[in-house]
Amino acid sequence: MSTIEPAPAGVVERAQRDETRQPAGNRVSSRSASPSSLNDPIVDLGDTTLFRFATAGSVDDGKSTLVGRLLHDAKAILADQLEQVARTSADRGFAHGEFDFALLTDGLRAEREQGITIDVAYRYFATDARSFILADCPGHVQYTRNMVTGSATADAVVVLIDARKGVVEQTRRHLAVVSLLRVPHVIVAVNKIDLTGFDEARYRAVEEQALAVAAELGLIDTHVIPVSALEGDNIVDPSARTPWYDGPTLRELLETLPARQAEEDAAFRLPVQTVIRPQGGISALVDDAEADDLRDYRGFAGRVASGSVRVGDRVQVFPGGHETTVTGIRVAGRVAEAAHTAQSIAVTLADEVDAARGALIATAGTVPSGHQEAEVEIFQLDARPIAPGARVLAKHGTATVQAIVAEVLSRRDLDTLALEDAAELAVNEIGRVRIRFASPLPLEPYADDREGGALLLIHPVDGATLAAATVVAAA
Repeated sequence: MSTIEPAPAGVVERAQRDETRQPAGNRVSSRSASPSSLNDPIVDLGDTTLFRFATAGSVDDGKSTLVGRLLHDAKAILADQLEQVARTSADRGFAHGEFDFALLTDGLRAEREQGITIDVAYRYFATDARSFILADCPGHVQYTRNMVTGSATADAVVVLIDARKGVVEQTRRHLAVVSLLRVPHVIVAVNKIDLTGFDEARYRAVEEQALAVAAELGLIDTHVIPVSALEGDNIVDPSARTPWYDGPTLRELLETLPARQAEEDAAFRLPVQTVIRPQGGISALVDDAEADDLRDYRGFAGRVASGSVRVGDRVQVFPGGHETTVTGIRVAGRVAEAAHTAQSIAVTLADEVDAARGALIATAGTVPSGHQEAEVEIFQLDARPIAPGARVLAKHGTATVQAIVAEVLSRRDLDTLALEDAAELAVNEIGRVRIRFASPLPLEPYADDREGGALLLIHPVDGATLAAATVVAAA
């Protein structure tokens, strides 16, 4: 769902915008020296060993403390921030250790006052093995929508469970979301193991609960670790207090789990965001030779959703199905021979095709059929329920079309995880509905393509994001 651009919808949209603000060290950069001219070619844009993960879990399970511990032990905290957190911890009478690790990530005043996470907090750090983008998601049921936002682009989700409480409803809800979003890896951190006296029997009972729920939801790659975020057990270094656990630490897992590669290996997909047509509007800073080249330039710009493309490749445009050839590629305004997944590019085509915002440029012969009806699984984010007959806007990639909820098929019972009959879906509920679209969309099952199978449902009047949706089957 990473390429879906939400309508202005408060905290959900803000979290998605913040997620894109990567530090320079985590950005994809050129392997060659910076070209001096826009027409100088970029040899290649290399990819870093970047790994995205999110944290989730119920309220007070210790997510912010765990994240703070990871950042601290990875030496990703500035000295002045440490001093400020130490002062705040002392002022509040925090007596367990040097300072409260949770204050390193709970940045909003309301979060610090209430001791809970409200917004998704994105943090960027690196170890010797890998660079990370971390999304610390809220645990309160009221902010489950933010957990959806934080997990949508994740390679892994760390779900915390209080060792004393075991699996609770919010644990099931978060694991259901992870399953819904097809996150490749799940790490269940059984936290506060120190409060159980490092009791192996208690840990094994919680481990069995968690693995049973994961199996019901079809989560295959699930790892369970006993940890103490406050004490640091099994976070970075193996704990001598859990001799009965011989698995990897949390950081070892995060450093060794494979990042998603499916998008790079898949067929090329470029949802068109805008058409670049300078004509007479060329900057005076551009020299005359380049100005002549750009005078008749017509580039189709967007972010590569999957696959790669090279000059000379045959592509096809949806809608219309017109087949043509890529004649040029620009990345960051400069000429390139090829482009890859997640890069923002502009391509020129051999033929004058009609491809405005919302169109899809794809590898020839792989363009999905247009569908005007689909069964989707949704996570209801808005307080207004989804019911049959509701008129919405459906956002798929860069396309936004009118749609109607034809039928509410079922709701997922978060205790049994089974689908049951339902007349409507309320906030934070997960269920399946049938939607009809006013215009055909190139939908693909989410199980096959996380980009092509993702939708947002938007209120047509106020622009609020009503629900996140994944395509189960298109008709």
